[in-house]
Amino acid sequence: QVQLAESGGGSVQTGGSLRLSCRASGSVYMRNCLGWFRQAPGKEREWVASLLIGGGRYYSDSAEGRFTISQGNVSNTVNLQMNSLKPEDTGMYYCAANSASAAWCSRGHSAFPYWGQGTQVTVSS
Repeated sequence: QVQLAESGGGSVQTGGSLRLSCRASGSVYMRNCLGWFRQAPGKEREWVASLLIGGGRYYSDSAEGRFTISQGNVSNTVNLQMNSLKPEDTGMYYCAANSASAAWCSRGHSAFPYWGQGTQVTVSS
């Protein structure tokens, strides 16, 4: 089992920045694909970005150029730096983990077996 804990959410104005963190614990060995997803009220969950440990970083069109996913300095941590935030970025942000190939990790699949509880991001205009 893998446990994921997100932190760093909050409320900002349009154009502001937030840095989300996800700490993985438990059987993290070989969980090499880490992803961030978000879900706005009344909408389906959508992929934001993924990182393949030792490999690439992948972004949705909405995140490209504004968000950066990276491994944290603390072991088993993945961060999501979000800049130039817009009201449409508002939602609950979830971290997810899987053992996957680069091809799978890059496609924004939502079929991750492990998920965190989420952290709320609110962007006001």
